[in-house]
Amino acid sequence: MKRSNLKFLVLSILCVSLLATSCKKDPVPVNEAQVLVDYLESADSPLMKDYVSTDMPAMILASDVHTLNQTGQVYIIDIRGATDFAAGHIANAVNVSTLDMLTHVDGVDLTTYEKVAIVCYSGQTACWTTCLLRIMGHGNVYAMKWGMCSWHADFAGSWQGNITNSHVSEFVSEETAKGAAGDMPTLTTGFETGQEILEARVAAVFTEGFGAAKVSKTEVFGALDSYCIANYWSAEHYAAPGHIPGAMQYTPKLSMQVGEDLKTLSTTKPVVIYCYTGQTSANLTAYLRVLGYDAKSLLYGVNGMAYDEMVAGSMPHFGDEYIMNYDYVQ
Repeated sequence: MKRSNLKFLVLSILCVSLLATSCKKDPVPVNEAQVLVDYLESADSPLMKDYVSTDMPAMILASDVHTLNQTGQVYIIDIRGATDFAAGHIANAVNVSTLDMLTHVDGVDLTTYEKVAIVCYSGQTACWTTCLLRIMGHGNVYAMKWGMCSWHADFAGSWQGNITNSHVSEFVSEETAKGAAGDMPTLTTGFETGQEILEARVAAVFTEGFGAAKVSKTEVFGALDSYCIANYWSAEHYAAPGHIPGAMQYTPKLSMQVGEDLKTLSTTKPVVIYCYTGQTSANLTAYLRVLGYDAKSLLYGVNGMAYDEMVAGSMPHFGDEYIMNYDYVQ
């Protein structure tokens, strides 16, 4: 072949290659949060159902833990600090830090137990932990309601010292309308499938800890405009006894679906979730943080702000009747 013809052939191949390359479209980025929420709401999720709209908050009473513990049917994981665990804990309980939780449950066959009880001080951190384990597929995990406060009076200080009426005069009955639905938060795990994104996000939320997922009433009332506030209980109770000024009402087991009101939550402000006791809100906060929202559970819920209204309205509230005074070991 003549040199000129060879040169022409090489140039032709290069031109075709460059043309083909220039015609390729840039890959469409994966909307990880959307992929994840669609996965969690589907029958393909590890639980084969949408936890937020079905079993949340998945709690178990101390009396049931006590009964199941007599026959070895419950696996008890106490997530309190090691010092407090040593000072007194439920017989047969194991002490596990939330930072080590995923590694721990991977090494235990939880399916051999009828139920797994997560135990903390007040029930709130346990509910946060329970949600993270539930959405990973551990469907027999429950938070012990009221925490160790309900096991024995020696541990009841967390609740007894935080039930107040400190903000009841500031509650309002006027409705705050939700804004228009917007985008999901931005997640950048680098994965594409729902399961891969879920695993990465649950690990990340466990690593940041419950400290990043909680907020006090003092912080909230000191800067109401700084938060997107979600009242997570019925519309009836939202109106009476009322709610935090500016709070929007979201109905449990309905509103947090992506096809309902989930996307009305802010992606630019911290989202404060509050309920009656801080336990359901801790569950929901864990879920929302997995999705990428900067969600925070308001500690002790309305029990910590308008306790007498909870009692008068027969709404969930901590009381001496929940302190079982069961034996404990050291």
